[in-house]
Amino acid sequence: MKHILHEAFRSPKFVTGFVIFMAILALVVFYPLFVTDHPLAIIGQGTFFPPGIYVSVYDTTNAPQYTMMLPEAEGNRIGAKLGDVEREAMREWLIDFGIPRAEIDIDDTAKLMTLWDAYYDPALRFQGMTSARQKYFARLDASLEGLLVMEPRVIAVPNTETGAFEASQSIELTDFVNVNEVANVRVLPLGTDNFGRDMLTQLVSAIGTSLQIGLVAGTVATLIGLTLGLMAGYIGGLVDDVIMFFTNLFTAIPGIVLLILISYSIGQENRGAVTVAVVIGVTSWVWTTRAVRAQVISLRNRDHVNLSKLSGHSIFHIIFADILPYILSYVVMAFILQISSGILAEAGLSILGLGPKTTDVPTLGLMMRWAMIYSAHILNKWWAFFPVIVAIALISFSLNLMNTGLDQVFNPALRE
Repeated sequence: MKHILHEAFRSPKFVTGFVIFMAILALVVFYPLFVTDHPLAIIGQGTFFPPGIYVSVYDTTNAPQYTMMLPEAEGNRIGAKLGDVEREAMREWLIDFGIPRAEIDIDDTAKLMTLWDAYYDPALRFQGMTSARQKYFARLDASLEGLLVMEPRVIAVPNTETGAFEASQSIELTDFVNVNEVANVRVLPLGTDNFGRDMLTQLVSAIGTSLQIGLVAGTVATLIGLTLGLMAGYIGGLVDDVIMFFTNLFTAIPGIVLLILISYSIGQENRGAVTVAVVIGVTSWVWTTRAVRAQVISLRNRDHVNLSKLSGHSIFHIIFADILPYILSYVVMAFILQISSGILAEAGLSILGLGPKTTDVPTLGLMMRWAMIYSAHILNKWWAFFPVIVAIALISFSLNLMNTGLDQVFNPALRE
């Protein structure tokens, strides 16, 4: 065993896959120690908050304020609401209204805003303009309100005696706060999903759940395949015929069809993560059985096996002591591939709406389903689906790299 591990860690492919997989495991183990929120807790009243650092506006008004004279501050303030796309859109509307193109200078913010304030009418809808485009111009107009105003913002509070609002604080354009002195700050590296839930926290939990599903599914499939393959390969005869009959039967029926039928018959409320994993394992043992059977057939007439037979050892002793150690390396590689297949199978089932129930724990497949249902790919909310795709790809890539590296170690014909 020590020699095998030494050879495995000399394989660049195995080491690369192992490092990636362990990094994923470390994220799953240590992240919850620092962020203890429930992965399905709704923290945002809205959908698809973009990635970033969120600061409590209420707390910023009470935080210590500092005056900073930054020359680029005004340009940043204007550019945040009036970028190149917005300027082109304003020119498009003004041209449709009838203003000559030569009179519209989109680089002159003051002149452009003067024309816009003078002529824009949200009720106007020009020929060929869609309703969605008209609403876009209305939202653009609302966002530009007070863009060039240089007066301070005034905060008013009600008088406890009269009930009238009275100015209590003014905020100048040069006022800044230190984010470390704001009471409530939340970092959302991946924003939120369609329900307003922290995507990163949800993703880490989903990776852990999907790995558990893959582990359970891989264990079930490997144990079934190994047991049937050993029996069919060594005992042969009627036992081999019966096992191969069912193996061929399951081979003829696509595995995804069996998964869909069984998952649908179980029902949404009864489909927990472990249940789905067992279903995946029960339907994906076929190729392991066939492969193990072929390996055993090539070993059952070897000299050491015949010697064990002559010694009067039982069938179970011969299988587990004289045959299994010789195919154990193949079983380990099959187990790794079954884990990867189990994770991918769960993702496929969940996208179809037949995965684990949505109220328990998130999985990578469920996150993809939620993103698709709420049109994240159409709305270009990439943070709702792209990190999930990357996570699935990295897990599968790392497991397959480890399997390829082990294959090079155990198979002398593949060694470089």
